[in-house]
Amino acid sequence: MDIDPRRLRVLHEVARRGGVMRAAEALYLTPSAVSQQLAQLEREVGLALIDRSQRRVSLAPAGRVLAGYAERVEEELTEARKELTRFTERLAGPVRIAAFPTAIKHMLVPAMRALAERHPRITPVIHEVYGQPALQELRLGAVDLLITEQDMSLPVPAQPSLTVRPLHVDEFRVVLPPDWPEPESTADLMRLPWVAAEPDQACGQALDRLAGIHGVEPRRTHVVTDFSPVLALVAAGHGVAIVPSLALLDVPEGEVRVSDVREVGARRLDAVTRVSRTRSGEPDPVQAVVIGAIEEATEGLRAALGPRLATQP
Repeated sequence: MDIDPRRLRVLHEVARRGGVMRAAEALYLTPSAVSQQLAQLEREVGLALIDRSQRRVSLAPAGRVLAGYAERVEEELTEARKELTRFTERLAGPVRIAAFPTAIKHMLVPAMRALAERHPRITPVIHEVYGQPALQELRLGAVDLLITEQDMSLPVPAQPSLTVRPLHVDEFRVVLPPDWPEPESTADLMRLPWVAAEPDQACGQALDRLAGIHGVEPRRTHVVTDFSPVLALVAAGHGVAIVPSLALLDVPEGEVRVSDVREVGARRLDAVTRVSRTRSGEPDPVQAVVIGAIEEATEGLRAALGPRLATQP
């Protein structure tokens, strides 16, 4: 049977308001038009929906059953209209984004450029904060979107209140001073002076993993967190380091040497938001547009990184 949802709404209003007259007022129809719609609905379902044996119109048993479904259909349509309205009327406003420096420079800045052209009413607001403090700010509502990094060898932690969207797999690479030769073995590499990251950082975990594979404790001569001074120290001949591929875009070509050691793994970059409260589960439309722009910027990075990842003879 084919049921016209517009007639379901008429039945819903009759049940809700207790009669044809009040339903007609709510629907801006004449009582005659309401009666005609009900009669047509009865023909569609092949059942009596209205009890006409009494002076006051009331629903027959089949009518009460169908009215219950009509109410749920009306609720779903109302919710759908609300969500669609958000897409057409609310593509504006601030989106607070927490991220670490390389993500800000190479992912967020290009995304912001695209957003300014296509959605000028959306205003990204950047916070340089990462790790557990950033997750805390996201949960508390201080930021709307978080760019995270995590070593690919670690399992994704369960975050029931958060939605994680993969953005990019960023390979770790070993870099050496430009005039240093490639070590003959990874064990020889581990004996060189290292510009190391903190152990709780992804690059620090990558160095520990490399050391564990070869059973050689690295010479952690320097401990530096930010990739810019790490690369400066390497370029000046003070040691070797592990950096993510994105960081190589921050140094002129030839300033450091990219080793052919490929056992250092990668980090996963994700976009993290709070779980949507909408019935469909879709993210806030403004946040969805921003994430889309970040994904587009990330695609451009892959082409830029290709030549920089080639190892030198």
